[in-house]
Amino acid sequence: MKKIIGVLCGVAMCVGVVSARAQDESKLNERLASATSVIDEVMSVPDKAIPQSILAGAHCVVVVPSFKKGAFGVGGQYGQGVATCRTPRGWSAPVFVQLAGVSFGFQIGGQGTDLILVAMNHNGLEDMLKNKVKLGGDAAASAGPVGRNAQAGTDWKLNAEFLTYSRSKGLFAGIDLTGDVLSQNGDFTRQEYGHDVPFGEVLHGDVPTPENARHFVHTVARYFVVSKDNQ
Repeated sequence: MKKIIGVLCGVAMCVGVVSARAQDESKLNERLASATSVIDEVMSVPDKAIPQSILAGAHCVVVVPSFKKGAFGVGGQYGQGVATCRTPRGWSAPVFVQLAGVSFGFQIGGQGTDLILVAMNHNGLEDMLKNKVKLGGDAAASAGPVGRNAQAGTDWKLNAEFLTYSRSKGLFAGIDLTGDVLSQNGDFTRQEYGHDVPFGEVLHGDVPTPENARHFVHTVARYFVVSKDNQ
């Protein structure tokens, strides 16, 4: 009888582990799918999308679907997303990231906003590889220009390491994320690759893209291309 109980307990533990892994994998797949949808939907209206000059010059792209913001008096902001960087061999495999911050002022309730952050220069890339970046502090961030024919000013070219965009209720525009902290979600990245892997190693293109992430990476590659005019 004791042997039977022991076997049943062992089976139950195995089932629990398998179930937990399945749930974790489902969360990763859902996040990648949501990030892919955000890019597709934003770029589906060229006149209100990220300008070609920005797409062509991007070093890294971070997508945070449904960034949450809301409270009363002091507001918390938090979201989970994925990031990929341009390499000599194409866009890198993704790492999972989180964006968090605190805002002040009168606000009540909560809202979900899709965010896209674009690293525009080598400094932005290096800041990404540091694993934790304070926007507006460690890395200069500016609301990015929008629209097919948008003429981006010179400020972002000289100073902005990150251009930031948001989409809420169908509207797409630049957003101020000064003070928010972008960091790696080590747990999700570990789950995706099955072991601890350096943040920078993945974004430098030294790690193969997992099958479940290929659609996201291919979607970024399809839109963030260098046109003949930008070569």
